[in-house]
Amino acid sequence: MRSQAGNMAESCAWLLVLSTVFICNLFKSQLHALSSIVSKLLQKDVEQEHQMRADIQIMRQELTCISMMDEFARYARLERKINKMTDKLKTHVKGRTAQLAKIKWVVSIVFYVLQAALMISLIWKYYLEPVTVVPSKWIAPLERLVAFPTGVAGGVGITCWLVVCNKVVAILLYPIS
Repeated sequence: MRSQAGNMAESCAWLLVLSTVFICNLFKSQLHALSSIVSKLLQKDVEQEHQMRADIQIMRQELTCISMMDEFARYARLERKINKMTDKLKTHVKGRTAQLAKIKWVVSIVFYVLQAALMISLIWKYYLEPVTVVPSKWIAPLERLVAFPTGVAGGVGITCWLVVCNKVVAILLYPIS
């Protein structure tokens, strides 16, 4: 019973690797959206930015109603106030943009570290045994290359299987990304 369950698990190794590669590539294609979600959760100043934009718009409308010739002092004061608020908004946007870039960078680094750890663990697990075995004539001229590092005749090694899975999954997920 134990050996049959073990054989079943080993025969599904190709599916485990394929599904792992698929999930990793799916997350990679959605990394930008994930970064945006994380940044929205961490940034609370967006409402203040919207309020500043609305205030500037109101002041600009008010400025159009003031005659520059008749009320120069009031016009100049309001114009300075608009310029000051605009500069403050630009500084605020630059800070938020820098914070967003940091968040995207951190999310990307965490993802790639986790993906590398996962791939290394798969390579470690299937280093000496083939992921799957196919008839030798299917891979005849490249049999040794495909079987690397296992050396099993007709076997598909983890390195070859990872390369194939990555390419196929990338092609399949291209429309999503």
